[in-house]
Amino acid sequence: MALRAVPRQGIPRPRAPKAASARLQPNLGDYVRVRRDFSWDAARTWLTGLPEGRGLNIAYEAVDRHATGQRARQAALRCRDAHGQLTELTYEELRTSTNRFASLLETLGVEAGHRVFSLLGKVPETYLTALGALKVGGVYGSLPVDSDSDAIRARMELAGVRVLVTTAELYKRRIAPMRDSLPDLTHVLVVGESEGVETIDLHAALADMDESFVIPPTDESDPALVCFTGGTTGPPKATLFPHEAVVAQHATAAYALDLHAGDVVWCAADCVEAASVSYGIVAPLTHGATAVADATAFDVRGTYELLQQARVSVWYTTPGALRAMRHEGSDLARSYDLSALRFIASVGEPLDPELVLWGQDAFGRPVHDTWCQTETGTITISNFASMDIRPGSMGRPMPGVKVALLGRGSDGRPELVDGELREINDPYEVGEIAVRPGCPSLFRGYLGDGEPEGIDSCLTAGWHLTGDLARRDNDGYFWYAGRVADAIATGGDGGPPIGAYDIERILLEHPAVAEAAVVAKPDPAGGEAVKAYLTLHPDRSPDDDMRAEVLEFAAKRLSTLAPAEVEFVPRLPRNRNGSLLRQDLRTPVADTP
Repeated sequence: MALRAVPRQGIPRPRAPKAASARLQPNLGDYVRVRRDFSWDAARTWLTGLPEGRGLNIAYEAVDRHATGQRARQAALRCRDAHGQLTELTYEELRTSTNRFASLLETLGVEAGHRVFSLLGKVPETYLTALGALKVGGVYGSLPVDSDSDAIRARMELAGVRVLVTTAELYKRRIAPMRDSLPDLTHVLVVGESEGVETIDLHAALADMDESFVIPPTDESDPALVCFTGGTTGPPKATLFPHEAVVAQHATAAYALDLHAGDVVWCAADCVEAASVSYGIVAPLTHGATAVADATAFDVRGTYELLQQARVSVWYTTPGALRAMRHEGSDLARSYDLSALRFIASVGEPLDPELVLWGQDAFGRPVHDTWCQTETGTITISNFASMDIRPGSMGRPMPGVKVALLGRGSDGRPELVDGELREINDPYEVGEIAVRPGCPSLFRGYLGDGEPEGIDSCLTAGWHLTGDLARRDNDGYFWYAGRVADAIATGGDGGPPIGAYDIERILLEHPAVAEAAVVAKPDPAGGEAVKAYLTLHPDRSPDDDMRAEVLEFAAKRLSTLAPAEVEFVPRLPRNRNGSLLRQDLRTPVADTP
């Protein structure tokens, strides 16, 4: 790969947007009209397809179609390595490098449908692996570098990984000790010193490969991507997506992230997440933008430095990162030149209303919340650039996607009326978010023994049930209420369970509360009671007076839904993406007499 270092000294400060850029009109203007007129068939025409009508291939749409035109020498990737050095790769260079990788995979016997995975993190070789594997007809997936060997083994066995690309150090620590128990694993390509006959030196092997490669005919239904569910409520599942997903990846990035050609796009979601594959790898490249990757550990000042140095214009970040940045204050944000930054969105968990407003104060523009999950593959509900934001709302459904709220009974199961699932229209009633098939990025099924082989067996009465609860106001905005698995049956009166997030967002309105999480505990009077775990702002003391104050506040605001017990904790348990690990809070509650 012809990576070029960008010198630390002499990097121009980000320029203010040119007049034309400053007047960019949102890709989605009139929401009602676009949603009415939109069709996925029309969205397919925004892409070119393989030459000579040979089908649809994600890698071709992301790289090759740009590599011989006016964007050939534009930066496709701008990557910061673990030492803080920026490097760049043009579209022309990315095409050559991914061609070499596809040729290498072909010499290793990789055929259509074989699984080619990376265990690397956010480095240029991850893009090389993903796009090269897709070119040869393989199926790409990413493994979590921070997980232990058992978690990595489970995912590799579930997906049947045939070729793995990793670092020499990760191979020694994670893969070598268990390689004999992975019969599907045929080849390991390492970045760094090779382990003799056990592994192949990736860059040495690439140097001998032909830089010309013709992508074979690819049907849009051919498998392309595997993404694992987070595993926060059970064992992770391997979800399968086809090449057709690129249609939705491209369209949703245009609408939800307001992506334009020439943008510099940084998706900060973890590389194993579906959002990172869709909006960190594929969509920026299909739009002819520059994708930014960061191999360093999260740091507030480091985040600002990359936004400034890489001249990021579209930033897709996480609430956890924004909370940490807010803690350091708006003055720090304003000390950096972020004039290139045009659009900010959030992914991974609900976005606190205060963070929306803080973004306006710190960056001069609000943060747009989005909602998706692994199975949807792409953003499904969003606050769009052309619409007013309602802080705390997930936004409105994406054009081309049918979203509904479905009623659930007191037993937590979907309610059937005359054989059909009951759709909710009452703005005060909480229901489960459900999605109709039709969006090209909706998963096609789960991999692994004992799991359904196709999406039809994953549907309930024709709907994909997401497991997330929400309410919808009279203007069609959705408001997150929690997970079905986290709902609390308070009062024992047979009514529908209450979403945990509905309680948490009220607790967050108390000026002393920085973070809140609630779980259910048995109520001697019947049903379940609420226990709250709270972290406080640094200037507040977690004493009995504060506990009484919070309980009184909750009783006034939440009435019978108020927590019966409050426990102050220094921090809430979260995974590496910032998602709350609520099961870690349930265990001590379950053990309490």
